[in-house]
Amino acid sequence: MIQARTALTLVLALLAGYSFGLAQPASQRQIMPIKGELYRFRNADHFSVFLVTPAGILATDPIDADAARWLKAELAKRFAKPVRYLIYSHDHADHISGGEVFADGAVVIAHDYAKAAILRERRPTAVPEVTFSERLTVELGGKKVELIYLGKNHSDNSIVVRFPDERAVFAVDFIPVKSLPFRDFPDAYVDEWIESLKRAEAFDFDILAPGHGELGRKEDVRAMRIYMQELRDQVTQLLRSGRAVDEVKQLVTMEKYSSWGNYKQYLPLNIEGMARHVQTQLKPK
Repeated sequence: MIQARTALTLVLALLAGYSFGLAQPASQRQIMPIKGELYRFRNADHFSVFLVTPAGILATDPIDADAARWLKAELAKRFAKPVRYLIYSHDHADHISGGEVFADGAVVIAHDYAKAAILRERRPTAVPEVTFSERLTVELGGKKVELIYLGKNHSDNSIVVRFPDERAVFAVDFIPVKSLPFRDFPDAYVDEWIESLKRAEAFDFDILAPGHGELGRKEDVRAMRIYMQELRDQVTQLLRSGRAVDEVKQLVTMEKYSSWGNYKQYLPLNIEGMARHVQTQLKPK
């Protein structure tokens, strides 16, 4: 049964375009500076970040075991410092697999709900040693890094990692930069997602480092929140007028977002997912 579930998970990951558990050529892996000693790690279309300090390195999502081994070797070669902390953005396996590569010397941290999901779903990674519910500040080598839970959105355990000195935040999957959200909002919490985006807008920062795609800025948080609200409003209005979901997919107008990534691929799915959410809200209590 476990083997069958693992095989199904891998197939779904491949269909979604994930690099989950698959070796990537060296050309698909990069380390890029963001600001100061904050860097971005790329593994194909997945990204994480890490901060180098005099006392060691604070890293985030390992992505998968092969990527983590490559990154660990590169960090040792380039910076000659150990990874002291490993932070999971949320529990999804395509971002946090391979944590065991760093767990021998690093403290693994995640949200309370993420640890529960990792154990429940048997994610292929190290189980977090330290968890938190709302906020946690990690200090390393004179640097402070803030871990902040904004509520449910893409998952029920996504966090934002804020680097105050670099005026940057790392936020995975719930704040895409100039790109539509993933497919039909699987396992997401749409209304809470919009509220969490409002909370992120209140942060003081300049640089947004997402888990996929290009770097963004604070205004990209607002843009995503407006997209979600406009989609919800249009779908709600059409469903209330008695339109079927297939009709809604034809009538929703979001052309001003046509330049965003995955627009043609994901817009019909976004509409389906939003319709599913709205229909649950419109049902008589």
